Amino acid sequence: MVRPEAIAARDGYPYVPGRDLDAPGRARLHPNRQPAAYAGSHLSGMPAMPSRRRHCLILLATTLAAAVVARAEPGFPANGVRHQEALAYARPDGALLYRESHWRYRRGGVAHRLVLYRCLGGDAFARKTVIERSARQAPDFDFLDSRDGYREGVRSDSRGRTVYLRSDARAPLRERRIEVPADAVIDAGFDAGIRANWERLREEDGLSLPFLLPSRMAFVPVRVSPGPTLQWRGLAAQRMTMRLDRWYGFAAPTMQLTYALEDRRLLEFAGIASIRDASGRHQDVRIAFPEPARPADTDALRRALETPLARQCGG
Repeated sequence: MVRPEAIAARDGYPYVPGRDLDAPGRARLHPNRQPAAYAGSHLSGMPAMPSRRRHCLILLATTLAAAVVARAEPGFPANGVRHQEALAYARPDGALLYRESHWRYRRGGVAHRLVLYRCLGGDAFARKTVIERSARQAPDFDFLDSRDGYREGVRSDSRGRTVYLRSDARAPLRERRIEVPADAVIDAGFDAGIRANWERLREEDGLSLPFLLPSRMAFVPVRVSPGPTLQWRGLAAQRMTMRLDRWYGFAAPTMQLTYALEDRRLLEFAGIASIRDASGRHQDVRIAFPEPARPADTDALRRALETPLARQCGG
C-alpha cells in the first residue's frame, strides 16, 4: 500500500520544517480567497465592521466547515478500512455542487483519514489527510486544493507542533510553531470535541472551545450551542449551531450541524463551505451524509491514496 509520506512528497507536503516564518495574520491570500468574493451572498448583509475583522469571520466560517465535515463518523475503526460518501448541495436552489469521499483506516496503530473532494464528473480536485495524535481533538492534518495550490495544515515533530499555510502555488510556504492548549481543537478534531462533551452540550447553554484558524496561525474561541431535536430522513437527530464566541460574533455566519442521536454521527452540515466555486467564491452549502461508513477493501483505499488531483473541473 502506498504510504502517506510518499503521497505527501509527491504533492510537496512539508514534512521537513521550512524557514519561511511569518507573524499571525500576515499570510498573503490568493485573490480567489478575498472577502470580496462574498458580494451578492447572504454575507453581504453583515453589519459594518473593520475589513480585517470581517475577513477573519469569513475565514473562520470556512475553516470550521472543512473541519466538521472532515470527520463525520464517530471514531476510527479498530482495524480494517471504512468508506463514506457525502454530497454538497447549494442551499439556495438545491443543485449538486461537488462530492466528498471519506476513507478511515489505521497504519501502525494510528488512526488516519483521507478525504477526496470530487468534481461532479468524478475527478478529485482537493485532498485532506488527517492523522490522529494523543489528543484526539488536535490531530495533524494537511489540505491541498490543486486548482490554485492552496495548502494548509498542522504537523508534529520532536520539537512540537507547527501550523503552515500556502496561499497559492506561487506563494512560499509560511510556518509557525504553536502552543496547543489542553482543550484546543484542530481541524477534524472538532468532531471529537463534540462527542467528548455531548451530554454537556445537550444539557447546558453551550460550550466554548479554542479552535485553530490556520490562516491566522492562532486559536480563536468557537461556541457550539444545542438546538432542537428533529427527524432527519427518518432518523432521530439533534441540531446544534456553531459560531465565533466573541462580542462581534453576531456578525459571523452561523453554521448548523445535525447529528444522529443513536450513534452521534454527523448527518448534515449547513453553512459556508471551504470549497470554492470556479470563480473563487466560497459557497453556501448543505453537505449531507445519507449513509453511514461501510467496510471497504485495502485495494480501494490504495487507489484512493494514489488518486491524482485535477487542476480544474470540466464542464
